[in-house]
Amino acid sequence: MSTLNTAIRLENVHASLTGTDVLRGINISFSLGRWTSILGPNGAGKSTLLKAMAGLIPSTGNTFVLDQELKKLEPRQRAQMLSWLGQNETVSDDLSVWDVVMLGRIPHQDWLAPPNTVDHQVVTTALRATQVWDLRERSVGQLSGGERQRVLLARAMAVRAPIMLMDEPMANLDPPHQVDWLEQVRCLTAQNTTVISVLHEVGLALLADDVVVMQSGLVVYQGACSDAETHRAIESVFDNRISIHRVDGQWAALPKILKPLN
Repeated sequence: MSTLNTAIRLENVHASLTGTDVLRGINISFSLGRWTSILGPNGAGKSTLLKAMAGLIPSTGNTFVLDQELKKLEPRQRAQMLSWLGQNETVSDDLSVWDVVMLGRIPHQDWLAPPNTVDHQVVTTALRATQVWDLRERSVGQLSGGERQRVLLARAMAVRAPIMLMDEPMANLDPPHQVDWLEQVRCLTAQNTTVISVLHEVGLALLADDVVVMQSGLVVYQGACSDAETHRAIESVFDNRISIHRVDGQWAALPKILKPLN
């Protein structure tokens, strides 16, 4: 089946970790050029779903990336099509910021070939976009957690892949740099890049175009972030302990505090 406006499509995808079923028959499609957030309680399978889409864990069923079967893609081709930013990623403390971001260009380079002019231009753009240009000569070991996260984001951007998969990309970012990240995502989708992210913070996740709601290894809902039905689905998987409201032009998830007994 050809789906010209689909970035990734999963058909009956199952995955297990340490003998436990984590994904239980996922059927879902992600649209091109849109930002989709994946939401759900702890243990719902959000990060596992993202890893399955990236081909980082074994899974059964079929996954298609830009209408090509993921399992049949060569590693280099897959690396050019999918950019990955995982949770708690590690990188050698001895590497410079510039060298870490340049790693994002490896899928586009010939074996043992030095970086070319385009590579340097792309890395420079990514460093400036994530506000780490002034840190480019520092070693990663000298960076704070937030600075390190921005460097890893720059590396993911340097791939220039049509699809970006990001697991908790705003971890360790302070509010101003969270805003910067959100602005970068909007720039990426404006260029028809597809962004799929797992976000723990419901309010931030609702700034996306669409949301996928998961529970117990299943996709229980998919819809636009602005739809009332989407809000009800999110509230439901969190046991109706949150309530979604419009605040200053944005959707916010507020905790439902039980009234104390008199």
